[in-house]
Amino acid sequence: MKKLMKKLLAACGLAAGLALAGGAQAETVRFWYHFDNPDNPMSKLVQKFEAANPGIKIEAENIPWNSYYDNLYTAIVGGNAPDAAMVKLFAQPRLVEMGALEPIGDRIEKWSGKTDLLDNLLSLNQGPDGKQYYLPIQYVVLYLYYRTDLFKAAGLEPPKTCEEFLHAAKALTKAPDVYGFGFRGGKGGWDQWGTFVFSKGAKFEQGGLTTPEAIAANQWLIDLHRVHKVFPPSAPNDGFQEILGAFKSGKTAMTIHHIGSSADVVKALGDKVSAAPVPRCGDKAWTSYGDESLAVFSSSGVKDAAWKWISFLAEGENNVLFNQATGQLTVTKSGSKNWKLHEQRFVDATVASLPFASVLPQTSATADFVNTVWPTSMQRALTGQISAEEMMKEIEALLASQ
Repeated sequence: MKKLMKKLLAACGLAAGLALAGGAQAETVRFWYHFDNPDNPMSKLVQKFEAANPGIKIEAENIPWNSYYDNLYTAIVGGNAPDAAMVKLFAQPRLVEMGALEPIGDRIEKWSGKTDLLDNLLSLNQGPDGKQYYLPIQYVVLYLYYRTDLFKAAGLEPPKTCEEFLHAAKALTKAPDVYGFGFRGGKGGWDQWGTFVFSKGAKFEQGGLTTPEAIAANQWLIDLHRVHKVFPPSAPNDGFQEILGAFKSGKTAMTIHHIGSSADVVKALGDKVSAAPVPRCGDKAWTSYGDESLAVFSSSGVKDAAWKWISFLAEGENNVLFNQATGQLTVTKSGSKNWKLHEQRFVDATVASLPFASVLPQTSATADFVNTVWPTSMQRALTGQISAEEMMKEIEALLASQ
């Protein structure tokens, strides 16, 4: 009888194991992400997670970036949203308005990985209603690139204030061969502008751009080009490729971008390039934060499992593995200390900049400002077609119209 019972129990255990392995009892988490690097670590991460959580199965689907949000919004409206997904800050207000996001603040507070998150990341990702919907997965922050050889030859240190920046830019400018700073006056350069104008008192809100303080800040920036002539003559039209190319070739001694450019500039310049936080112009510095986060969707029937999965991706070595393939930075303190993908001086400049990094309000006005109003008005101001005050009034009019 005992032998028969043992056989029955063994058979039941085998059947239960087969049922779980076949997914009959496992919870399935549908996860959407976008990843264009051929070295995609997702299958390794899924395998590791499922081995540690045999009751959960992950269906990870790589959605092409150019249709990612169209597909996501369509799936939500159609009642077929994934359980969790990668998300960016610009989409958060709309997703909150749709009621699509599950608040995860309580889960984050109880999560052991919270203490390993870098400072300020959760604050930067806070929802428009003050709730926490996003868990950071990777990030970049803009900082100052500078030519160490040119600074050494001029007896200069990396500028910590705008006064020091102006002094260095003027000392380093040897026109027409070298200019102190490579300014991105074309599309995408608003965050370089913000480094100087927002930290000198301007605020991206109604009434915050046309104060005497804000107009003076914009005038100071424009004078760098029109009066001090520390920008190359091409600055009003320069985009990313132009500022990076000028910096690598020695045409400019400083520029502003993030760690995503570090491998390229090191390949060109070796140890002749380094990085530092952007200069502080007022009471504090201002720099732009680039984001990618994870969210659980409110329609999910497996919220606990979905949270387990996204928190797994944001932890320690898992987050390091994920970001070694993205080219961006780990969100963890532990991973940042031993980061190997980028040289440490660029990691240090990024981490040091994170406490004062900021984002603009995620609204339609911001999108119009970034893509249309700022580049058009900036180019006209740099070429003298409009004044610093007129430029700020044009941006203010955009905010007032929303």
